[in-house]
Amino acid sequence: MSIGPGASRTIVAVTGLAIEARIASGPGVRALAGGGNARQLALALERELARGATGIISFGVAGGLAEDMVSGTRLVARAIVTSTMRWPCDAAWARMLGERLHGALTVDLTGTNAPITESAAKRALYRTTGAAAVDTESHIAAAIAARHGVPFAAFRVVVDAAQRDLPPAACVALEPNGKISGAAVLRSLARTPAQFPSLARTAIDARTAFRALSRGRRLLGPGLGYPNLGELLLDVS
Repeated sequence: MSIGPGASRTIVAVTGLAIEARIASGPGVRALAGGGNARQLALALERELARGATGIISFGVAGGLAEDMVSGTRLVARAIVTSTMRWPCDAAWARMLGERLHGALTVDLTGTNAPITESAAKRALYRTTGAAAVDTESHIAAAIAARHGVPFAAFRVVVDAAQRDLPPAACVALEPNGKISGAAVLRSLARTPAQFPSLARTAIDARTAFRALSRGRRLLGPGLGYPNLGELLLDVS
């Protein structure tokens, strides 16, 4: 991959939500919020690589698939897997993440183009892939990183346990820019008021997960644990 004049050597943090992107951003890190649109995310990521990005990290929350995954559990990816593919993560980067994220589990993660909202579907995906958790960006980011030959890593925090079904309101709230639509949540609640207890529990889980994600971000520091941090910060200073 050639790097043109004026290119910026940065790490790209690939997220789904705008709040995840805000948490990830920092010196040497440019964050992309996919908003659940796989094609849009892939195009944005290709643009960043063309500008000279030197590494990609999948960053944010994920749905638990393994039975022992509870809200707030920090996960460092060993590899991103699907039923047919396996993309190993950069070993040095993953090791750095594990050293800085005290208590994080090193596991396989998987990605799907749409959220997995039902516990039965989570169990089925776990049987198929053996992955501990799922998100909607890691498989896209890992495939593009492999195609361009750039280092890839993933740091995710479990938001909903494998045994939890997500309420309808949680599934309609995401806007294309990665923000949460309060109006969509209220409309869903008006249609199905009985989902309120489940939605409240989901909100509590999300708060736990985002706190763990923010703490993890602080522990990772500049460059999100990227092993060649010195050269990265020299370029952006």
